[in-house]
Amino acid sequence: MIRAVFAGTPGFSEPCLKALIEANGIEVVGVVSQPDRKAGRGMKLTPTPVKQVALDAGIDVITPHHLVEQEGRVNEQALNWLRDKQPDVLVVVAFGMILPKAWLDTPKLAPLNVHASLLPRWRGAAPIERALLAGDEKTGVCIMHMDEGLDTGPVYACREIPITSDSLGSELWFTLAPLGAELLLETLPGIVSGSCRPVSQPGEGVTYAGKIRNEERNIDWQQSAAFIDRQVRCFSPRPGARTLYSGKWLKVIAGRPLTTGGSGEPGSVMVTSDSLDVVCGDGLIYRIFELQPEGKKAMSAADFLRGTMMKSGDILC
Repeated sequence: MIRAVFAGTPGFSEPCLKALIEANGIEVVGVVSQPDRKAGRGMKLTPTPVKQVALDAGIDVITPHHLVEQEGRVNEQALNWLRDKQPDVLVVVAFGMILPKAWLDTPKLAPLNVHASLLPRWRGAAPIERALLAGDEKTGVCIMHMDEGLDTGPVYACREIPITSDSLGSELWFTLAPLGAELLLETLPGIVSGSCRPVSQPGEGVTYAGKIRNEERNIDWQQSAAFIDRQVRCFSPRPGARTLYSGKWLKVIAGRPLTTGGSGEPGSVMVTSDSLDVVCGDGLIYRIFELQPEGKKAMSAADFLRGTMMKSGDILC
C-alpha cells in the first residue's frame, strides 16, 4: 500500500486527489491545503475545493498559513504533522505555497508535482493562461520530481494536447486537470518500482508563467486582433477580458478576429443592427458576439446594441 500525502488548493487539484482516493493500492493519509477564504455574497469563510474533498472523504487535513515563518524557520507544527504521516510520496498540485527542503525530503520515495505545462516551457503559477496568451499551439501536463527550484526538477512523464483557435482558458483547465490525474496514476507504479526514472529538463526553451495580474484582463485595442482574441478566450467566461465604454466596464465574453480591416483609430466601433465590430491596432476587426455590461447579465451583442446608444465611431478603451 502506497502512503500518499496530497497538497493542493483550487478546483484544478480535485481530480488528482479524487483519483488517488479511489485508486487501489494507494492510501491518502493526509491532505494539506491553504486556509479557508471568504467567498460568496455573504463573504462566509469557505473551505478550499481540496479541503472539502478531504473532509468528505474523512481524511485528516491541515491548512497552515505558512510552511516557512517570516524569520525563515520551518513551521515545525506542520512539518511534524507531515512526518507523522510517514508518506511514501508527497503529491503536489497547484498548492500555492513554496515547499521548504524539509518537506521535499520527508517522503520515502519522491515529492511529485503535477504541472500544467510542457516543461521547461511555462514554469510557474499560471501556465495555462500564459500558453494561451502567447499563442502556443500546444500545452499539456507533466509529472515532475520536485526540487527546491521553481518547477526545475526532472520529469517522469508528459502528455500534450493541442491549443486551437477556439480553445478557451476554462476548457483547457477542464481538460488538463483530469489528464493530469490520469497521467499521475499511470506513472506512479513505475515511480514506486523504480522502473520509471525522471529525465532532467533541457536548458533551452525555459519560460516563466508569472501570476496573472488583474490589469491583464483590460483590453488594449492597440494590440492586434489575434492577440485580443487570445486574451478574450483566455479569460472567458470568468473573470472575463474587459474594456471601458462611457466610463463603465464591458466584459467581452466571446468574439472572433476578422480578416477584414476597418476605418478609424484602434478602439473605434463599427455598429450595425446586429453586429459590434472594433478596430484593432493592426487595422483588422475584432467582432464581439457576447458581452456583459457592468452590473448586468451577459447578453448577445445584438441585444446589447438594441438597449444602448452606442454608435459607429464611438471609442472603447
